[in-house]
Amino acid sequence: LHSAQAKLDHNIPLLGRLPTIAATMVINPHKLGVHKLLKHIPLNALFDAPSKARLRKAVNIADLRLCAKQRAHKMVFDYLDAGADDEISLRRGKDAYSELEMHFHILSGLKPPLDLSTKIFGQDVKLPFFGCPTAGNRMFHWEGETAAAKAAQHHGTLYGLSSLATTGIAEIGQLTDGPKVFQLYVWKDRELVKDVLAKAKEGGFHAMALTVDFTWYGNRERDIRNDFSIPPKYSVNQMIEAIRKPAWTYDFLSHEAYTYACINTEVPADSLAAFVNSQIAPEFDWRDAEWLLGEWNAPSAVKGVCRPDDAIRAVETGFTTMWVSNHGARQLETSPATIDVLPSIREAVGPDVEIILDGGVQRGTDICKALALGADSVGVGKPYLYGLAAGGTEGVIKAYDILKVELDRAMGLLGTGTVDELKKRGPGLIKKRNGSARDYPDRYAYERGYGGGVI
Repeated sequence: LHSAQAKLDHNIPLLGRLPTIAATMVINPHKLGVHKLLKHIPLNALFDAPSKARLRKAVNIADLRLCAKQRAHKMVFDYLDAGADDEISLRRGKDAYSELEMHFHILSGLKPPLDLSTKIFGQDVKLPFFGCPTAGNRMFHWEGETAAAKAAQHHGTLYGLSSLATTGIAEIGQLTDGPKVFQLYVWKDRELVKDVLAKAKEGGFHAMALTVDFTWYGNRERDIRNDFSIPPKYSVNQMIEAIRKPAWTYDFLSHEAYTYACINTEVPADSLAAFVNSQIAPEFDWRDAEWLLGEWNAPSAVKGVCRPDDAIRAVETGFTTMWVSNHGARQLETSPATIDVLPSIREAVGPDVEIILDGGVQRGTDICKALALGADSVGVGKPYLYGLAAGGTEGVIKAYDILKVELDRAMGLLGTGTVDELKKRGPGLIKKRNGSARDYPDRYAYERGYGGGVI
């Protein structure tokens, strides 16, 4: 979810390749100024009424996914929902949690609510999970990153901003005074890197996360089939789908065209996408990482670790945090489920190095298992973006509410009253079992979004 550039040819490296932009479009509503007219016609509430009704009835993250699917343009929803290639890693990432049993203690003397507070990047937070930095949030809902920032402030947790965000660093700083992490790609232009890092420091960001698993663009076949592009191509199929999703479409047409605001607010997304593609540096290596850490000089994470030996080298290089991630199963197909490799990475780096995990999390029980097996905190991507696509700020807050209640219940029933206690006693409470047919989808599971859905 960290790359909202235009659709890319999936058979060649990212570097040096220009995206497919809507060069053949006949019209562009934003260039015609349609949004300036529509912003004075407040029909958003009318079009969003059915979406809000569905959102109120949502019980879990799977429900939020269906709410998002019903509101968002198909091209946009599939971009959010998809994985790479055959989506094997996407499904395995979720299945892996079902293979972990929770062997609970009884008569623990606990009562709700529990203390879910902890530290992330050395900063106090009220929840041990947060929304991962993801690109182009305004694609899903006009509130975009501001919705996620407000939800983080509401729940007192970390906020993560992508360097390909559609909301600027300064604006985010005004919305949340809590801890913030800025996600960075491996740019070729070091002056650009210095400029972005300086802005992040000025904006009150406490930590930096370097994404290292995006040197090639993953083969996301749903995007190819949907002819995904930024901005939309206004083809017949895309316009028909826009008519079917009036709430999303009116949002898109009645607000300013978005830009990737952390890099250059003057460049529209379609022009900037080519610039971004030309700036991604596949040859970026450990020596470049050392240079980057020297420029930042603050808490830093390497995001995209799946091997113990890479984690050890990252610690030796100077990173303070290991971020165990496979890019939401959107890059290398059949990459391992992150929860499966987490214990080996914890063993490799020892008890004192901070570890963040993301990937496959759909339930509070998943967060509980990750904390028990070695993570200090857990990042969620799809769950909060489903909430965003379903209902803006209200939807993101609801996603966090759902996960918080589920985590509180899981920890209580497991017999652990605090996050620290869960981490200390966790390895003895979680046991892996062999998979069985009962763990996997029934005939209606795909309709509920099991494994990210199918085409």
